Amino acid sequence: MWTVIGHEKAVALLRRSLEKGAVAHAYLFVGPAHVGKMTLAVNLAQALNCTGPEPPCGACESCRRIADGKHADVQVTELQRGDEAAETSSKTRISVQQVDGILHSVNLPAFEGKRKVFIIDGAEHMSIGAANRMLKTLEEPVSSVVFVLLTVNEAMVPVTVISRCQRVEFFPLPLAAVEGALVSRWGVEPDKAKLLARLSAGCLGWAVTMANEPSLLQQRSDWLDDWLDIMEGDLDARFSFAARIAERYSQNREPLDRKLTLLLDWWRDVLLVKAGNEDAIVNVDRADTLAQMAGVYGLARIRAFIGRIESVLGQLHQNVNPQLALEVMMLDMPERAKVKKEAHDT
Repeated sequence: MWTVIGHEKAVALLRRSLEKGAVAHAYLFVGPAHVGKMTLAVNLAQALNCTGPEPPCGACESCRRIADGKHADVQVTELQRGDEAAETSSKTRISVQQVDGILHSVNLPAFEGKRKVFIIDGAEHMSIGAANRMLKTLEEPVSSVVFVLLTVNEAMVPVTVISRCQRVEFFPLPLAAVEGALVSRWGVEPDKAKLLARLSAGCLGWAVTMANEPSLLQQRSDWLDDWLDIMEGDLDARFSFAARIAERYSQNREPLDRKLTLLLDWWRDVLLVKAGNEDAIVNVDRADTLAQMAGVYGLARIRAFIGRIESVLGQLHQNVNPQLALEVMMLDMPERAKVKKEAHDT
């Protein structure tokens, strides 16, 4: 039983390969985070080791052990952040030592299954040395071994590695499919499922994670409040806020990226409401606030600030000083106190 939801083309490709006995020695699964890449990689590992009549059956001992992460012949390697909090950890590479551990296992016979499967989550994070070690093994495949490399950023994976893998692309699911799965499979109430589906941008895994971890939704709410509150601050308060978050995320910019993306989604929602397309907004739980802001700002002002946020996100990806980039954004940020006054006057 293939447990991944959606991605019919990817499932059909793997099923045909299994039926023909033509499974590739290495796959590259490409797509957004939490879109279903890991789920399908685990399903493939189950299918390769399943003892049931229709692999992957999900019920045999092998399938259950793989699902539980206890199968000796299925190994998942991912970025290790050590003991530091994920928001501040500076560990950004899958090391040579981690890949060497994989390569040592490659040369050993399967211990309890038919095929050995090595899943590398975050292949774009392999160091140059680790990628070179991996390349040597991909060039000389072992018949009983299958590699599944997962990446959200194919451009950061060496072309030489990509060329030795069968590429499988994953796309975000339709929001209705995510919403329906949350309600039917995970028992999420409809209004919450609608919000989670939109916040997830079609990545079901992320929606499920948010459903199971209320703290994530609370964090999102707190971050939105921070952005709306700082609109009421003077320039000193804004610059202080910029310095504070730049310092907090100096070792790991991923949370800052998410925080800015949340702000970008918010202003895109303002633009959608302004354009009369309320049905397409992401932040459906704050529709009243979005409507108020859309009623005050003109299209040019909204578009200009969206452009500024996009510029800051691009600069952060180019290792520009985050505090300076944020301070420039603060200069362009509309003043919410003025919005309230103008709204009252109108």
